[in-house]
Amino acid sequence: MVEDRRVNDRLMIIKLVVGECTLNVVSAYATHACLDDEVKQRFWEGLDEILHQVPPTKKLFIRGDSNSHIGSTAGSYGEVHGGFGFGERNIGGTSLLDFAKFLGW
Repeated sequence: MVEDRRVNDRLMIIKLVVGECTLNVVSAYATHACLDDEVKQRFWEGLDEILHQVPPTKKLFIRGDSNSHIGSTAGSYGEVHGGFGFGERNIGGTSLLDFAKFLGW
């Protein structure tokens, strides 16, 4: 590990060097659905800030829990939804898919 930065209780990034490769690992645990919208918005803004600090040419891994359901249908998210979800999409799922779309994933 060559670098770690904790943003808050829900977000951190760790930079690892493995052989010739540098890996940027983000740990992200979204707020629960019952919390205030402002708290949820701060989480997504913090995640956005972290991800924009990693150049697009670098290896990036995001792990965590988005506390969302993306549902079984892609709808207008075909470029970021592989069709492997189940059930119905909730608001958190829409936020996650919007975020992935914004990043161009």
